[in-house]
Amino acid sequence: MLSVLVPVYNGGHDLERCLAAIADGTRQPEELIVIDDASTDGSGALAKQLGARVVTLSGEPKGPANARNRGAMVASGDIIVFVDADVAAHSDTLARLEQRMLTDDSLAGVFGSYDDAPTAPNLVSQYKNLQHHWVHQHGRRHANTFWAGCGAIRRDAFLAVGGYNPAYGRPAIEDIELGLRLTEHGLRIELDRDIQCTHLKRWSLLTLLRADILGRAVPWCREIARRGHAPHDLNLNDTARWSGVLSWAMLLSLGASFWLTRLALVAFGCFTILVLLNRSFYRFLWQQGGWRLGLAGVMLHLCYYLYSSAVFACVAAPGLAWRRLRATKRAQPS
Repeated sequence: MLSVLVPVYNGGHDLERCLAAIADGTRQPEELIVIDDASTDGSGALAKQLGARVVTLSGEPKGPANARNRGAMVASGDIIVFVDADVAAHSDTLARLEQRMLTDDSLAGVFGSYDDAPTAPNLVSQYKNLQHHWVHQHGRRHANTFWAGCGAIRRDAFLAVGGYNPAYGRPAIEDIELGLRLTEHGLRIELDRDIQCTHLKRWSLLTLLRADILGRAVPWCREIARRGHAPHDLNLNDTARWSGVLSWAMLLSLGASFWLTRLALVAFGCFTILVLLNRSFYRFLWQQGGWRLGLAGVMLHLCYYLYSSAVFACVAAPGLAWRRLRATKRAQPS
């Protein structure tokens, strides 16, 4: 039995498209529950009109982690499917999620990815949504984390680890953190690249930076520092790590070239290596949106490596270094 949970805060037209896509799917869920996180735009009323069961939360919005937990409390399905309110599932998405869970009893959860056809036409939206598609399409099948944009978890596994951490009061890394706890309990999560959905979100440069830095990089680096390690997967693979180092080497060399001109060659070399490391992604952007998206993608991706690695250096690295220093001291004979 499938229970689909859709948390929403002021979902607007995206929520309508999200629920319509679920209704048009080849596999209809036994339960469709929309958790209205104190919306002010009538999202709850719209969801009722479209046939969803609505759980209305009052007061101030408390974020999708809390909303999903509240929905799980009233859901009765043995498989809980999470779909974000700005996501349109493909016609076969729910069927694929269910089939994967039913054919492998050892799986606690499975998730997919955005497709390569984001609806918002501006360059920032195209870049950001296609970047997410690319990362998941090249991630490891056996995942260490979870993705709540479009993913399923067995109800008993979800309850066993306590659900999402409600301390995340805004959209952040609550799904990543949930996945880490699931795998720490010896439970398996899978990334299935064939399970896809369309992201409806429109990004501006400001909302992208706010989400990437405050919503993801900072809390993710805090979590890495707390746990003492980071998985080599998705945005933390070797290419991403070396790209972060190269981006700062390029920037610092370029700045220093005003005093020592030969360092401009070092900056150019770093940039060349960085482009070569990420050439498959940049070629993909070019193929999807031509030279304008390709060029914008290179610039935005370079900025991404600069600010994400800077946050890592400021937030995660000191904690990791301190843990290693303490471990070294403990290992030394007294």
